Amino acid sequence: MSLLIKSGEIVTASERYAADIFCENETITRIGRRITPPRGAVVIDAKGKFVFPGFIDPHVHIYLPFMGTFAKDTYETASRAALVGGTTTLIEMCCPSRKEDALEGFELWMSKAAGKSACDFTFHMGVTKFDGAAEKQLREIVRRGISSFKIFLAYKGAFGVDDGELYRTLKLAKELGVIVTAHCENETLIAERQAELLAAGKTDSAQHHESRPPAVEAEGVHHLMSFAEATGAETYIVHLSCREALDQAIAARQRGVRVSIETLIQYLTLDKSFAARSKFEGAKYVMSPPLRDKGNQAILWNGLRDGLIQTVATDHCPFDFKAQKVMGKNDFTKIPNGIPALEDRVNLLYTYGVKAGKIDLHTFVNCASTRAAKTFDLFPRKGTIQIGADADLVVFDPKYRGKISARTQQTNVDYNAFEGWKIEGRPAAVTVRGQVAVRDGKFIGKIGHGKFLARKPAHF
Repeated sequence: MSLLIKSGEIVTASERYAADIFCENETITRIGRRITPPRGAVVIDAKGKFVFPGFIDPHVHIYLPFMGTFAKDTYETASRAALVGGTTTLIEMCCPSRKEDALEGFELWMSKAAGKSACDFTFHMGVTKFDGAAEKQLREIVRRGISSFKIFLAYKGAFGVDDGELYRTLKLAKELGVIVTAHCENETLIAERQAELLAAGKTDSAQHHESRPPAVEAEGVHHLMSFAEATGAETYIVHLSCREALDQAIAARQRGVRVSIETLIQYLTLDKSFAARSKFEGAKYVMSPPLRDKGNQAILWNGLRDGLIQTVATDHCPFDFKAQKVMGKNDFTKIPNGIPALEDRVNLLYTYGVKAGKIDLHTFVNCASTRAAKTFDLFPRKGTIQIGADADLVVFDPKYRGKISARTQQTNVDYNAFEGWKIEGRPAAVTVRGQVAVRDGKFIGKIGHGKFLARKPAHF
């Protein structure tokens, strides 16, 4: 089946112009003015609308056993949510625990997605231990199409690696040309501060931030940068939240360390006062690293504008408020971490970034799509609009006005952290490899249409 998107204003990370887009056999085959579609083609009128490349969320959790429970989404619910929000490609963190086998973990995560996703997907492979057996399995996982690892410098005993494992993981990544994504917090400082706060009877959700202040994150970034500098590995800092951590990353970059930086839509729009809300409402806003002082928001927006920060993700991790977050009602260390935002990332970034004058349209496309595609070996198949690229397209209506609500969301969780927030603009149509998946905010796609995106690292 062929597809024509006509009369739209195409916006990529570097270009902006009016043209039609014609797609056949899942790819873009022609871009030009007044294209006449063949009989039977699907035609979408994009007059008065932007046409963006499909957006990419480079950091999500869909299947995740964590803190004694499981994240609520499945690929059926998460991929619908992603597409309604304009995200056509997901990169999920595959995170087996230290007690589990890496290859078996990869195959388990794959089984949760294959044939069940409406959008395309791939993984960052979690390295939660490193020994001879794990190294052999990681090499096999790379052969199967994974070109990025994920390490944790936090969550000691569950996901976290020690310094010897960190060094050897980075050495392997350097050898293979794999990029290493990293959660940067100092686990020892967290453990000590948590114990002190609990001993003092400070158990509410606001204490989560106090147990993981900016210095804890900054030390984690500094630690990673020291090891990256020693090994020459390419790194990517996930969910950076504050000035102190950003300063450490920029200083390392100036020394020649190859490091990309990701922030989250939550850090750009929310602050730590939300996690301090009374009657346990603050638990909805507990994530790691925590939401920070509001003053960090301008620093992060400016970092995006100036190219210091490369991507905006979600770290989507949905846990129900009533049945799961409540596990930590009397102990903040037991609140399952995560603020789900997969469905709302693009609309929030446009409304509170572009419309507010904090970033321009090209930066918007770059940080929400193109840069992730380039960093994780998906470009130019994904992340741009050009002949030969996958026909992943978002027809975006800038005139739409609405509000975010848990009542209408696709995400399988019982709250929305942005309940009642106004949005200006939303996707009017979304396609995945030429198949229309969303029209006017409604999912009309096909579960199982999504494909695993095999990637090839630089030296493999």
